[in-house]
Amino acid sequence: MTGRNPAPKRGYAGRSAEERRAERRERLLSAALELFGTRGYAATSIERLCTTAAVSTRNFYEEFTGREELLTILHQRFNERCSTALAEAYAAADAEGADLRTRVERAVRAYMGTAAADPRWARVAYVEVIGVSPELERHRLGWRERWEHTISTVANDAVARGEATDRDYRLTAIAVIGAVNNLAHHWSSRDRDIPADDIAAELTHLIVSSMMSP
Repeated sequence: MTGRNPAPKRGYAGRSAEERRAERRERLLSAALELFGTRGYAATSIERLCTTAAVSTRNFYEEFTGREELLTILHQRFNERCSTALAEAYAAADAEGADLRTRVERAVRAYMGTAAADPRWARVAYVEVIGVSPELERHRLGWRERWEHTISTVANDAVARGEATDRDYRLTAIAVIGAVNNLAHHWSSRDRDIPADDIAAELTHLIVSSMMSP
């Protein structure tokens, strides 16, 4: 031992090495959202990502294993944001003592407001993640299972309140997910040519009707 204190990590422009790394990661993720969400995942090279994010390829590989990791993180963030928005809206409606239709409508509007607000996110989540690799497919299906559970929970809650038919809602949940995803992507990618109220009303009608039919 030398008896001297270790040299502190030097900062650059007042930022630590850890802060600069975090900023690089976010710049790369922002670049990935822009490029995957406009040009497409398959058409985006690592070199293009690095140029857009203003980082070196060496810095890229210090943060990520490859493009697929960026795509996976974006998909994760998208679903986490949508899940939080839906859960908060449903809980608020529930706390007000709202009926099934109102609870579902609030949840649908919250989901759509998050999922379809930016067409880049919608393209990444609903189009670009499909068929990339077995690993990413497992990740995507894992989130689909979580959404199935969410929808089944809403249905079972309605059953317990006497608002819905008591039956197995697993297939209904899968069908609802398909409808929601397709309408969210359709609405976002077509410059919202259909009023948002019409989308929300259609999805609410579909979901509530499926819970009330035998």
